[in-house]
Amino acid sequence: MTAFILVSGMFTGTHIWQDTVAHLTAAGAEVHTVALTGLDGPRAAAAPRVDLETHIADVLAVIDSVGAAGDRRIVLVGHDYGIHPAVGAADRRAERIERIVYLDSGLPRDGVPALAAMPDQSLRERLAGAAGADGVLPPPAHEEWPRWGSTAGVPDAALDRLTALAAPQPLGTLLQPLRLTGAVEPVPTTGVLCTGNGTSIELVQMLVRLGDPALRPLTDPRVTFFELPTGHWPMLSCPAELTDVLLRAAAGEGHRLEPVDEAAGPGHLQPFLMDVPDVPRERHGNVDLYLPDAEEPRPAVVFVHGGPVPADARPTPRDWPGLTGYARCVAGDGAVGVLLDHRLHDLGDYERAAADVAAAVELARADPRVDQDRIALWFFSGGGLITADWLDAPPAWLRCLAATYPVLAPLPNWGLSETRLRPARAVANAGDLPVVLTRVGREMPEIAATVEEFLAAAKDCGADVEVIDVPNGHHGFETIDVTDESRTAVRHALRTVLDQAFGGHAR
Repeated sequence: MTAFILVSGMFTGTHIWQDTVAHLTAAGAEVHTVALTGLDGPRAAAAPRVDLETHIADVLAVIDSVGAAGDRRIVLVGHDYGIHPAVGAADRRAERIERIVYLDSGLPRDGVPALAAMPDQSLRERLAGAAGADGVLPPPAHEEWPRWGSTAGVPDAALDRLTALAAPQPLGTLLQPLRLTGAVEPVPTTGVLCTGNGTSIELVQMLVRLGDPALRPLTDPRVTFFELPTGHWPMLSCPAELTDVLLRAAAGEGHRLEPVDEAAGPGHLQPFLMDVPDVPRERHGNVDLYLPDAEEPRPAVVFVHGGPVPADARPTPRDWPGLTGYARCVAGDGAVGVLLDHRLHDLGDYERAAADVAAAVELARADPRVDQDRIALWFFSGGGLITADWLDAPPAWLRCLAATYPVLAPLPNWGLSETRLRPARAVANAGDLPVVLTRVGREMPEIAATVEEFLAAAKDCGADVEVIDVPNGHHGFETIDVTDESRTAVRHALRTVLDQAFGGHAR
């Protein structure tokens, strides 16, 4: 028999599992829920000095209470913050755990506190400097739950009950680093991704292809994945569907990620889809200039890569073939191509990445070979949020803004509810600035939704947006979809942007 042990997340107690427990029990499974100290019960009062170790002990007590019969397989499920005490306990009872299920949660790491996985970026920054582990974090008010994860699909009554039973979160549970011995590493795992909260299997696969060593273990055959088309609270929005996924996970089912072909290399390091001219390149700190054969100052196109990109990723984005291909094409057509490495290494880095972009623009405009009054900006993927700064107050010298498979709104689980970087709002102030948007037909749904939100806002305010469609293109199509359709789209985008940069767009 499979024994499921369910561990809830921040502010919540065993009550959130009520419907899931009923469905699992009806399916013949044994189910246990963990009452985390200080969190369980109506408005539970946090006990003094409750920390992560306290909650790990709570989970261990339940594991140890489950009989050790040979046919009893424990599947440990951690939702949200609950994955931290779950993994901590599994590391100490690895021989008892058949599988760990990460239910719309992060990836706990040795020596890292749960605070690092908190979705609310601004709150994370404030709590990072908290002294000691005393005190509590008040639970969200009814309207504040989306800051902690999408409430898509949760019935009104369930959200009311979630709010009524929410308890303060002891700060020690968030600030105390998790300590792991490594014993848990061989335990099979399953990730259940809630697409309404901004994560999908396709998105994780794309991140794996970027070569982040921290994500490489996700391609292990013992790791499987499922998706649920709902928000961050599937036990409240779709308990029957969650039950089915948990039973299938226990049986070892699920999608397995494709490992990166070490011989071929990741997709973003494959050759650019077109032949590019060999033009001079100059390196100025974190900025590269690709120079045309010209004597007089020329327009410049500044290319802004996406992310987050791990700080130790090599090569860095300004040496990725897709981006250098664009910059060389621009220089071959008589403009200065500008590429930079900005510091978007984490979702909390958008402000400094935006500052890096602004500094690179000023460096380019100050170069005597650049016509400082004719500049275009071109953003890719996760760099798309930074377009908001330039759409909101476009300077006179900005002749065109382009975006290719961009992310144009923070995804629900990014914790950026307070950011100013919202292109759909900023486009109302873009005036007659030409915008060239390359849209791929096989975009990840969570990203495609941000593009449609932007286009709807642009239509409402009459913004000048030209959409170039690549119906069969994927995110990063310039190096993975080497087709005539892709080449046509890239040529169209290059021609349109350069026409605007050279054409003297007037305000």
